[in-house]
Amino acid sequence: MSQSSKKYRIGIGGIAIESSTFSPLHSTIADFTIKRGQEMVELYPFMPNWNFRGRDDIEWLPAMKARSLPAGSVVQADYLAMKNELLERIKATLPLDGFVFDIHGAMNVVGMDDAEGDLIAAIRELVGPDCIISAGMDLHGNVTARLVENVDIFTAYRLAPHDDALETRERSVAHLLYCLDNKVRPMRAWVRIPVILPGERTSTLVEPGKSVYASLKESDPVPGVLDASLWVGYVWADEPRASATAVVTGTDAEVIKREAEKIAKRYWDARFDFDMVVPFGTAEWCIEQAVAFPENGVIISDSGDNPTAGGANDTPCFAAALLADKRFASGELTAITASIADPAAVKACYAAGVGGEVEASLGGKLDPVNAKPLPVKGTVYSLFPNDPVGGDLAVLKVGGVHIILTSRRKPYHFISEFTKLGLDPKDHKLTGVKIGYLEPDLRRYATKAFLAVTPGAVNQGITSLDYKRVIRPIFPLDQEFEADLTATIFQPIA
Repeated sequence: MSQSSKKYRIGIGGIAIESSTFSPLHSTIADFTIKRGQEMVELYPFMPNWNFRGRDDIEWLPAMKARSLPAGSVVQADYLAMKNELLERIKATLPLDGFVFDIHGAMNVVGMDDAEGDLIAAIRELVGPDCIISAGMDLHGNVTARLVENVDIFTAYRLAPHDDALETRERSVAHLLYCLDNKVRPMRAWVRIPVILPGERTSTLVEPGKSVYASLKESDPVPGVLDASLWVGYVWADEPRASATAVVTGTDAEVIKREAEKIAKRYWDARFDFDMVVPFGTAEWCIEQAVAFPENGVIISDSGDNPTAGGANDTPCFAAALLADKRFASGELTAITASIADPAAVKACYAAGVGGEVEASLGGKLDPVNAKPLPVKGTVYSLFPNDPVGGDLAVLKVGGVHIILTSRRKPYHFISEFTKLGLDPKDHKLTGVKIGYLEPDLRRYATKAFLAVTPGAVNQGITSLDYKRVIRPIFPLDQEFEADLTATIFQPIA
């Protein structure tokens, strides 16, 4: 193709969020960072200046990418506003030879069960059947038949934590170009696997997730296979599509059916073996383990309110557990907890200034269902204004506990986010972070790691959650049943 004067016209766009239906906090358009047109190039560092692997035969026509930190369900009017803008921008670029559908895969919209299915159906109607659509997704997405019938070729992350996120997006582009170059219209084999497990139990850092995902490579070189993907799904969405899924894309129906069913059975057979990536228990148990550990720098996941899984980021339960411990309340031992989104408390800290005394009720405002505000009196330890994600930040020291407060929800994944506040986790016995499995920087830095099963919109106690709309039976809500792991074949779209 590069020898021809004709260029492929390829659009790109999507809407990405992970939405917990158990969160009382709805997401609005204000929660999304929206990039349009040429602004989108920074999202794809593997093609600087829209140059993919040195090819000169592609005209990139970026439309719009909206992305939000995980939270609750998206308000329908706001979803429709983003959807309509995306469609209008795509319409302005027609005709297209291909389209990269850049999504997460676990967006829930109020009153709608399959938001990504709704979005891709509208895009497909707009671009027509001849346009090849490629999707690269988070392995925590929920994949429906409607999504599969409208996308030509899929791929998904194979690592959790998602160290291969950019690699997956690059692979989705490569898949699209392969199909265009070779005039291939693939088939897809789709298997719904009746299992809903959290990412903290299905990490690829440990078994059986490590082997289950590594074995996908066995399908890669099989003739007739273009891509083999496995999604563990998004567990905190009480909707019919919530489940694990296998999709194999390729050119031989018999082969992709066999490979998809093999992948699905491998995951199904391992369902009882999945466990937390690190030792886990109540917040109090984890604190005791950290105190008993001989070194400072223990990191404990405050998992129930993890903002990168959909938590509201304002339950003060872990801070309360620390302050209920006399060793930390007195200052005999010190700790950090990150973080509580509470703009009123942050404002009070700025009014008092560093060294000033502040009395406040922390958290329990965004998510009053899972927690009550925590009354504290402490000293302002440090301030950091205008953080690009969290807004104004403050550290309030209460006894020996350094509580990081933010004006907006903000995850803490990097040690540099602590040091800019004058905090180093290794100077303290433990650090509680609202996260599930530790991201790479925290994992490398931690002297020891534990996971606290705490209240919140992304509570790890799956069987205790009030599911009403998932398709039953499904593991682990149901234990003993036979699964139908027969693949459905979707024929080429054109």
